[in-house]
Amino acid sequence: MTTTAQSQAPITQERLIRTAIPGPQSQAMHARRAEVIPPGVGAALPVYIAAAHESIVVDIDGNQFIDFASGIGVTTIGHTDDAVVAAVAEQAALFTHTCFTVTPYEGYVRVAELLAQHTPGTHAKRTMLCNSGAEAVENAVKIARKYTGKNAIGVLDHAYHGRTNMTMAMNFKNSPYATGFGSLGTSVFRAPNSYPYQDGLSGEEAAERTIWYFEKQVGAADLAAIFAEPIQGEGGFMVPADGYLTLLQEWCHKNNVVFVADEVQSGMARSGTYFASEGLGLVPDLMTVAKGIAGGMPLAGVVGRADIMDAAHPGGLGGTFGGNPVSCAASVAVFDQIERLNLLGEAKRVENTLTAGLTALQKKYPLIGEVRGRGAMIAIELVIPGTKKPDAAAVKHVVDHGFQNGLLLLNAGTNYNVLRFLPNVRMTDELINDAMSVLDDAFASYTK
Repeated sequence: MTTTAQSQAPITQERLIRTAIPGPQSQAMHARRAEVIPPGVGAALPVYIAAAHESIVVDIDGNQFIDFASGIGVTTIGHTDDAVVAAVAEQAALFTHTCFTVTPYEGYVRVAELLAQHTPGTHAKRTMLCNSGAEAVENAVKIARKYTGKNAIGVLDHAYHGRTNMTMAMNFKNSPYATGFGSLGTSVFRAPNSYPYQDGLSGEEAAERTIWYFEKQVGAADLAAIFAEPIQGEGGFMVPADGYLTLLQEWCHKNNVVFVADEVQSGMARSGTYFASEGLGLVPDLMTVAKGIAGGMPLAGVVGRADIMDAAHPGGLGGTFGGNPVSCAASVAVFDQIERLNLLGEAKRVENTLTAGLTALQKKYPLIGEVRGRGAMIAIELVIPGTKKPDAAAVKHVVDHGFQNGLLLLNAGTNYNVLRFLPNVRMTDELINDAMSVLDDAFASYTK
C-alpha cells in the first residue's frame, strides 16, 4: 500500500472497479466539461482522475486503473515519484518563474549538463529548453536551417512530430491533427521509412529507398535536415531494420544535412537506454526531448552538436516559460532517480515480462501479427489472420474492454491497428501479468 503526496489517500497497487465505467461522478464531470471545453480537445476515456501513484490512477468514483498509457509516455518513472514531488515542492517555495533569458538560474544549466552527459556521443553539446515536444521540433527546424543555410526539411512515412503549424506539416497522417486547419508549414518532403514487418527490407535496402526519394524530390543541395523517430511513436512503435538509421545519417553527413532524432516519446529510459538512439548505434546531430524528461512537469528541449546549436544568433532562441525552474528541478530529480534506482535495467525487465506475455498471447491469437519494441515501449500489430491487412476493429474492441476492466491502453498506427504499451519502467511483474489476463479476455471475446 502506498500514498500519494497530494491526497494522502492510500492507493493500493491493484486494479479495482467499483462502478460502471465511466462512473456517475465522471459522467457528471463530463457534462460540465462539455459546457466549457470544445470537442476538439478530445478524451480517450472520459473518467476524471483524482489521484495517481506509481502504476495506478484513481478516478473520482474510486475506480483504480493500471496505467499502460503514462500520459502518452510522460510518467516514465511512475506517478508522483517521491523525489520528483519533493523537488517540485522545494523549488516552488523558492521561486516559480523569472524567465531564463531575463534572469537565469542554475536548474536550467544543470538540466543542460545532464543532457550533454547522457545523450549519445562525446562531442561538445549545447541545449536549449522549451515547453513541449512540438516546440522542440520547431526549434530544431530553425536551428538546422540557420546552420546549413538551406530550407527544405525531410521527414519519414508514419511520422508524428506535433500539432503546431510546422509539425502538422511534418506529420504523415493528416487526420485528425491537421484536417481543416489551413495552410501548413512549407518545404517539407516525405520519404518511406523502414517498416520491417510490412516491407521486409533490410536496413541497407530501406536506406537506399529513403535516400532515393529525398534525392529525387528535393536534392541534398536544398535539404537542411532529416527528422527521424528512432522508434516511431504514433506511427506504431516501428523499430527500423538494423543499420537503417546509421546509413541514413552517413548520407546526411556527406551532404551537409543535419540528422535530427526526435526522441520526444522514445527518450529518458523509455527504451532501456537513456535514449533509443543509443540502443540503435546512432549518434544524432540534434535530438528533441520532452515527455518523460520531467516526471509530468512541462519541459522539452533541443540538444546537439555545439557547432550546430551555436549557429543561432543571440536572442534567436528562447521563450517566456522555456526551462521553467520548477520543471527543471523535476527533471534533475528524474535523472537522479534513473541512476539511483537502476531504471534502465528496470525498463529491460519490463520489456522481458511484457514481451513474454504478449508473445504467449500471439501464439494463442493469430490476429496478433507482430510483437515489437524496446524497453517499456512495446506494441502489437493486429491484422486479419493469414494476412497483414490491418484490423482496427480488433484494437478498438481491446481498448474498450481494457477501459471497462481497469486497464488504460492506447492505440497507434497509421491504420489504427496497433496497440501500444507505455507502462512506467517500475511497473511490477504482477501488474503486467494482471494486464495480460485482461488482454487475454479481450482477445477471447473478440475472436468468438
